[in-house]
Amino acid sequence: MRERRIEMSEQVMGVVIDGGAEDWQIFQQNDKGVADIRLHGRWAGEGALGGYARLMREDTNTPVAAHLDWTSLKLKPDGTWQGVLKNVPAGGLYRLETHLYTSDCGEFEWSKRGDMRHCLGVGDLWVIAGQSNSSGYGRGSCYDPPELGVHLFNNRMQWALATHPMNESTDTVHLANRENINGAHSPWLHWARRLKQEMGYPVGLVQTALGGSPLVSWNPAEPGDHPLYELMLQVVAAVGGKVRGVLWYQGEGDTPMDLAVTYEKRFVAAVRAWRRSLGIPRLSVLTVQINRIHSLPGLRDSRGWSLVREAQRRAAGRLANVCIVPTLDLLLSDFVHNSAASNMVLAERAAQAALGAFYGQDRAYLAPEPLGAKARRCKKRIDVTFANVTSYMGNIGVSAQPFAVEDAEGFVPIEQIEYPHRTKVRLVLGRKLAGKAAVHGAWGIDPDPMVCDVVRLMPALGFYGLAVE
Repeated sequence: MRERRIEMSEQVMGVVIDGGAEDWQIFQQNDKGVADIRLHGRWAGEGALGGYARLMREDTNTPVAAHLDWTSLKLKPDGTWQGVLKNVPAGGLYRLETHLYTSDCGEFEWSKRGDMRHCLGVGDLWVIAGQSNSSGYGRGSCYDPPELGVHLFNNRMQWALATHPMNESTDTVHLANRENINGAHSPWLHWARRLKQEMGYPVGLVQTALGGSPLVSWNPAEPGDHPLYELMLQVVAAVGGKVRGVLWYQGEGDTPMDLAVTYEKRFVAAVRAWRRSLGIPRLSVLTVQINRIHSLPGLRDSRGWSLVREAQRRAAGRLANVCIVPTLDLLLSDFVHNSAASNMVLAERAAQAALGAFYGQDRAYLAPEPLGAKARRCKKRIDVTFANVTSYMGNIGVSAQPFAVEDAEGFVPIEQIEYPHRTKVRLVLGRKLAGKAAVHGAWGIDPDPMVCDVVRLMPALGFYGLAVE
């Protein structure tokens, strides 16, 4: 059936909502846990005496709060109206109702019809940004169903129930992050579900990620075009101008050496630009350290992958309100993308990190990372000490060799890895160290399983260039 727009002259009299709320929309709460919903539209009717709006709970059909039960709308002589629902508490799902009060009907019970909006919520909005593992390329079976209260602002610039794949391009209105292939599974739906379960209010996801995108596309401080940075600003403005944070998983595209050596500086500049441009000085940024790639030798520089991991680790330490999550134990479903099952592990890990780092909950979310390295026994052993260890360091791979040691003569053979203390990993070397030396953790493109905090099964962050004392 061919659709056409119904004009006011053909429409039943009443109130029409033109903007301010749409089905499935999540509104960002302020620091007091409330949001104002500003509405506008048109009205038509003989003998109009007033217009009203109210907010109802979808589950119980009762007003959300007494002050939100029939709020007056300002009717204008030109047939338009404006109104605001103030101090809407975090929660949902809510139903917005409107009506027109005329001289030939009761003020409330038998009032003239008005538009409605369904499944609204007040909670936190998070922008999905980065490359394909953020956009969602994971394959394989896992149970990760849609859930009411986890909604998505999609590429049609419309709110909907969040479903996979989140970056699909049907009817997209912005081409900057249009994928060239059909996507699949990402970690962010389950991540949002876990936040909703823990915090008790809805979570809105705002999609901007694009597979293969380099950091320059997101960083206005670099020369060149920045289409994804501009897209981020555009969609944040479209959802009300305020968000809680950014979910950032990117870095594989910046592993060539000329880009890897500057990644830390450029990423720090990007985060500062986002905060400045969005007017959110403490914008939360949840970052994910890059995993691995199964590929032909020489396709990427091994050192570049280690440098980017180190840059991500260091940037999270430099910037306030930035947290990093490890990935070096996750399985892939192809040459570079985390499997759907691995995405579920990552989602849980990232949710714990967000709850601990950004929501003030008491969580053991920090991944082990190196404190220092010391040479022992005539420079034929190195003890690497780790922070953020709640149980003891070990490795599920008995013969795994995720480290590399370099000194003045090149790479030093590692004959054995021992665990002499809960926070220490000992590298037994095949020769004495010569001159200055450094340890790299999770070396290269496709490292062996990384050492971990055993009871939590939390892998250590990859690192590079840890100087040996």
